[in-house]
Amino acid sequence: RVSHFPDSLVKTADLDPRKNYVLGFHPHGILVAGAFTNFCTEATGFSKLFPGLRSHLLMLPLWFRAPFFRDYIMSAGLVPSDKESASYLLRRKGGGNAVVIAVGGAPEALDAHPGDYTVHLANKKGFIKLAIEHGADLVPMYSFGENTVFDQVENPRGTWLRYIQERMQHIMGISLPLFHARGVFQYSFGLMPYRKPINTVVGRPIPVDKNEKPTAEELDVFHQRYMDELSCLFEEHKGNYGVAEDAHLLFQ
Repeated sequence: RVSHFPDSLVKTADLDPRKNYVLGFHPHGILVAGAFTNFCTEATGFSKLFPGLRSHLLMLPLWFRAPFFRDYIMSAGLVPSDKESASYLLRRKGGGNAVVIAVGGAPEALDAHPGDYTVHLANKKGFIKLAIEHGADLVPMYSFGENTVFDQVENPRGTWLRYIQERMQHIMGISLPLFHARGVFQYSFGLMPYRKPINTVVGRPIPVDKNEKPTAEELDVFHQRYMDELSCLFEEHKGNYGVAEDAHLLFQ
């Protein structure tokens, strides 16, 4: 356990260490804090919950071009989120690899507000294709509390701020949410995350048969199945983490 974040990783089913997996992490949040804590450290006991599996969190390739920062993130086990890097891990014989993808990516960070359950998934099929091409089972995850550890300046769609943020994201590949939380020695303002719980629930695996050239229909079937499983996971567990009964995932 880490002292600053009261985080937890919740297991709902066993994952066979003889297989490889593509784990979808939702939502992205401001800084994917839950994904880093759960899958780049042993703070929440990943290897005890899923013995024989090694997790690999994917991150935008552009961050691997920054000197020193590159060495830091590589030492934490992060991997560039290009297809070649992910395929290298999923091709390994004998299984035991869990590739973790924050599916909503940079655009989803702009919707990271407390009480917002927007998930950018409606048109995201690249990770589904990756799983089918390598015969890796798909595992949906939902991180309750991910959107509460920072406050973001209000940026509804249609405002100038949102327009500028989306243009910048389109040009640079990264989004620039205007966020704040607490300071190191005071709680009123700063860039340290609030000390609020993040509970990441790992869903049941969706079995995937290998097909190196999946059809559009096959992609659609698995994509819909994945969205259904993620919705069920959210509905099943939201009551445990203070989410209102009438709150549901909004697929963007």
